[in-house]
Amino acid sequence: MSEPVVQSVASAPKVGFVSLGCPKALTDSELILTQLSAEGYQTSKTFAGADLVIVNTCGFIDDAVRESLDTIGEALAANGKVIVTGCLGAREGEGGGNLVQQMHPSVLAVTGPHATHEVMTAVHQHLPKPHDPFVDLVPAQGIKLTPRHYAYLKISEGCNHRCTFCIIPSMRGDLVSRPIGDVLSEARKLFDAGVKELLVVSQDTSAYGVDVQYRTGFWDGRPVKTRMFDLVRALGELARGYGAWVRLHYVYPYPHVDDIVPLMAEGLCLPYLDVPLQHSHPAVLKRMKRPASGEKNLERIARWRELCPEIVVRSTFIAGFPGETEEEFQDLLTFVGEARIDRAGCFAYSPVQGAAANELADPVPAELREERRARFMAVAEAVSTTKLRQRVGATMQVLVDSAPGLGKKGGVGRSYADAPEIDGVVRLLPPEKISKTLKVGEFTRARIVSAEGHDLLAVPI
Repeated sequence: MSEPVVQSVASAPKVGFVSLGCPKALTDSELILTQLSAEGYQTSKTFAGADLVIVNTCGFIDDAVRESLDTIGEALAANGKVIVTGCLGAREGEGGGNLVQQMHPSVLAVTGPHATHEVMTAVHQHLPKPHDPFVDLVPAQGIKLTPRHYAYLKISEGCNHRCTFCIIPSMRGDLVSRPIGDVLSEARKLFDAGVKELLVVSQDTSAYGVDVQYRTGFWDGRPVKTRMFDLVRALGELARGYGAWVRLHYVYPYPHVDDIVPLMAEGLCLPYLDVPLQHSHPAVLKRMKRPASGEKNLERIARWRELCPEIVVRSTFIAGFPGETEEEFQDLLTFVGEARIDRAGCFAYSPVQGAAANELADPVPAELREERRARFMAVAEAVSTTKLRQRVGATMQVLVDSAPGLGKKGGVGRSYADAPEIDGVVRLLPPEKISKTLKVGEFTRARIVSAEGHDLLAVPI
């Protein structure tokens, strides 16, 4: 009987990979990378030496479109064999054709987002898979693009809203919630692999389960409803056994979110809500076709703070939306101050090809849009700075992200108030005790000694 032929890692087909865009796109990339590894392909972050390249694109705003098209061009120039996936792959070009294929007709294949099967079919066509895949080399939690100690968990795909500035539903479709048992099983695998912070993402986290009428699923032999409250409670109970954090992103301010806040007060998930409010004035929100009214948002945030005084609210806003008057913009500035938004980002409105907002009357001149964005950020940063200074003297739990030399000279971490890459950080000074060390992916207690810009300065204790 002859010995089986085993393909060496050195001779395995090699796929270059680039992931652009938001955390939802990142989780799509992780699924593709996991499947590539399961089938025995090698992967690389560079174009050089790869047998072909996959580019996962973003197509939400003009800057993202340009970055994606430029990256595709760079991959074609350096490698020549490119498969394109992601949101830009679903964008139409002039005359109704595919935008990517119009701009880069030599790409091998183009798919939209959330298309692991289609991407793998294209890979198989242009780079046949190894005969004996090393399935056992793939970790149980799959391939992750984040550091080992935190990970994104996508709970649904698509969105049922039709906001006039957004084209995501045309690219990702309507809401499709993942089975709750699958979500919780993935969470457990991530915790087992050492994840200490789970970041829950989707296009609309608070709508989880709407599409399946909150049907009952099963996990660990017990029934669990496909509903935001039940999911967050189950994730929190699971995380507690690992001493880990659960952080919620993209939460629309629906009334039932009030039921989630007590779970934060109980410590089942972080007292942190990422809420994409976009504006405050009812007329602007109506033109945006947003699913929540500005008058109630102020009351809702106040209610959240009553239920959980430690809660941190982060949000994003748009300045200079078509038709926005100076009075409407002033309403937004007043709202940010009164709501005391802890972390706020702002975009100057940017027309997106295919968005309904392009047809609205009275567009705001580009220069005025930028000027309003700058004015907004000045107010928002003043609110944020004031709230950060109130933390001086407090002792906080910090998750360590960086600690060269075991942190003898300090490091960088984040508190519950800081999501990775979008919020500030806690800059850790050298520990006062010689025996104290810091390790990436572990928690440390730290005393806040000052606030500097968007960040805090702290001494590990």
